[in-house]
Amino acid sequence: MATTVEIHPEVLKELEYMVALHKEHGAPSPMESVENLVGFVLASVADGSRRPGAWERQLLTMMGLVADCAEHEQYRSHYGPSEVK
Repeated sequence: MATTVEIHPEVLKELEYMVALHKEHGAPSPMESVENLVGFVLASVADGSRRPGAWERQLLTMMGLVADCAEHEQYRSHYGPSEVK
């Protein structure tokens, strides 16, 4: 399943600049394209959502994206909702 995400032109400009910097100077996790960069960031957000103890959860917490419920504090080994509530 593919989803299209619209990126504001100014945000896209910055993401393109980040990729250019990675290509020119390297980075610990260098990205070759904006698509790769966005995919990496979104995967990190998803991992933070399902793994409360992971470093990625800090991203969600700082952005205010952790739901105020016990369910969002439970570890899930897979993406998506728990099969048993």
